[in-house]
Amino acid sequence: MTFSARLRVGLITATTLAAAASWLPLHAQQPPDQNRATAPQQPTPPGRQSPSFKAGVELVSLNVTVGDNAGHYITDLQQEDFQVFEDGVLQDVTFFNKTNLPIALAMLLDTSASMETRLPIAQEAAIGFARRLRPQDLGEVIDFDSRVLILQTFTNTSAELEQAIRKTSAGGSTSMYNAIYIALKDLKKIVATNVDEIRRQAIVVLSDGEDTSSLLPFEEVLDLAKRSETAIYAIGLRSNEAATSSNKGFKEAEFVLRQLSQETGGRAFFPTQVSELAGIYGQISDELSSQYTVGYTSRNAKRDGAWRRVVVRVNRGNAVPRTKLGYFAPTR
Repeated sequence: MTFSARLRVGLITATTLAAAASWLPLHAQQPPDQNRATAPQQPTPPGRQSPSFKAGVELVSLNVTVGDNAGHYITDLQQEDFQVFEDGVLQDVTFFNKTNLPIALAMLLDTSASMETRLPIAQEAAIGFARRLRPQDLGEVIDFDSRVLILQTFTNTSAELEQAIRKTSAGGSTSMYNAIYIALKDLKKIVATNVDEIRRQAIVVLSDGEDTSSLLPFEEVLDLAKRSETAIYAIGLRSNEAATSSNKGFKEAEFVLRQLSQETGGRAFFPTQVSELAGIYGQISDELSSQYTVGYTSRNAKRDGAWRRVVVRVNRGNAVPRTKLGYFAPTR
């Protein structure tokens, strides 16, 4: 998975966990048939930091995907092959891991009315993706139309994920921003208490058009995504009309999905046929299992909360690395 996170090894504070849990509509907080949720009227302020570990040394951890010009993953690199620059300053790589870490994955499915004829095939593609998760991985299923429903909270049982996906039905408008916001908040609750429990985090969102009914603006969701430890993989399912004409609504959706994926180190796909979904989910699964974790301690000791841009380079001619574009500095 290709995303960066700030890891501070130790215990998470109770107040941070309480803040993250305060509005998220989990099954434990309401009956299973009432867990529809919309985004909060007062979302988390941009300055709030995501849950993290505490230690004497702060490590900036980047999950990096490396491919060649033909699109094949390069998986035989060593620590010395990587260079990391923060705001143009070369950093010392002090942590390197090429093992396949466990994953915490939120699967978001657009079930608005426009998906009705394509939903059965989309369901089968998503189920195939869920079946590729390993026993050590965690997955959840979120259905969004006019509202947002957490159909299955995080589990490592593929049968439970499959059952949740099969429950989806089409109808209503599209609240994609609300759904992504809720997924980001939910993933913040997957917290490790030691290095062995660290998970890469990802959202895979499938939608066929622009957001039409979210309470939150795109800017708010993008800010939270940039502050998160989550890579967003976006699948924008075009209609045949959108592929051949200047469909304003879909062009806006395409811009949104591209920016979310680029900023977080994920990837965006825009198929025109629902039959392509199985292959795309397969590509995402392959990518999540073909990544490196590269860490460094920033040379910039300021705790000013400023945005810091990160660039990764690889000492191999045909290598194309990809990770999130940066992170916000700590404030305390």
